[in-house]
Amino acid sequence: MTQLVDIFLTVTTSRRIWQRFLTAAGIYDFSESELSVIDETIAIFDGKQNMLATGSLAGNVMKYIATNQTDAAYFNQLVSELENRLSQRGISPYFVFTKPEYAKKFRYIGFKSLSQTDHGVLLEKGYPTINTFLKQYPRGDLAKRNGAIVMNANPFTSGHQYLVEKAASDNDHVYLFVVSEDCSLFSSEERFTLVRQGIAHLPNVTVLSTAAYMVSYTTFPAYFLHGDVDVVSYQAQLDARVFKNWFVPYFAISSRYVGEEPLSLVTNRYNQLLVEELQPEVSVKVIPRHKNKNKVISATRVRQYLSDNRLKELRQLVPETTYAYIITNQLTIKNRMKDKKWK
Repeated sequence: MTQLVDIFLTVTTSRRIWQRFLTAAGIYDFSESELSVIDETIAIFDGKQNMLATGSLAGNVMKYIATNQTDAAYFNQLVSELENRLSQRGISPYFVFTKPEYAKKFRYIGFKSLSQTDHGVLLEKGYPTINTFLKQYPRGDLAKRNGAIVMNANPFTSGHQYLVEKAASDNDHVYLFVVSEDCSLFSSEERFTLVRQGIAHLPNVTVLSTAAYMVSYTTFPAYFLHGDVDVVSYQAQLDARVFKNWFVPYFAISSRYVGEEPLSLVTNRYNQLLVEELQPEVSVKVIPRHKNKNKVISATRVRQYLSDNRLKELRQLVPETTYAYIITNQLTIKNRMKDKKWK
């Protein structure tokens, strides 16, 4: 007789059993970045206390799903229980990552593929779907030149503003997607507001959220990859293919703008992979970064100046709308900085 139970990963013995089971299933990444976001973990055991299947939830993402049985019954029972728990918490839609060879199992129980690389597949289930999300907005006009930008804007700087102005001057219309996920110093609501205020003078720019579909935690888990896989390349490919498969045709996007990245090797590599993945269908425009006193303007510098109380220098790096918000909410934002999870 089988039993479905909760696994508490803070308990050393339970974690060891769980990791041993997953390692046997070909999953080896138990890094803090992957484990710290897990909300709960369940497992199915047989009557002899042998683990048969396990799965975890991290927000709206199913992770670490594995079974040692070819019988689909344990897999279906496991995923069904995870879905019930998500439903009880009011979470929908939800996502899963898996190796390409396992994607069929999830499709059989109603998951839909959003993006696929040689190493991983991103699938979605629940409501609203990506189609529902897109249909909130008017379709792009195929007769026009439509550009796109995706940014976190933590916070919105003069560098961001320069990039948007460049795209707006080159195109009939620009879709500016602001990353929705709340894992930054400035909340998604704050960033969205600051972006809208900072581009209010550009009538041909529409500001939209990304929901969970672009440059978010959802598109970045990599726990099931082998050690020889370039994780940055995998993540960039997956993210770019979601954009290309769904957003490009809906909004009739013909170009995507990114800032040149002299400071971060990871972001620079990401930009290179965007070029490889999107062109020739979508032209990727890499724009030289805007500078102040021969230094690249970055949100990182803005946050550092705020931390150091260098407000006069900070003011030279942001639009007046961003500066006014920071000054008004300075104490609240600096209190957040004490919490190391905000970046």
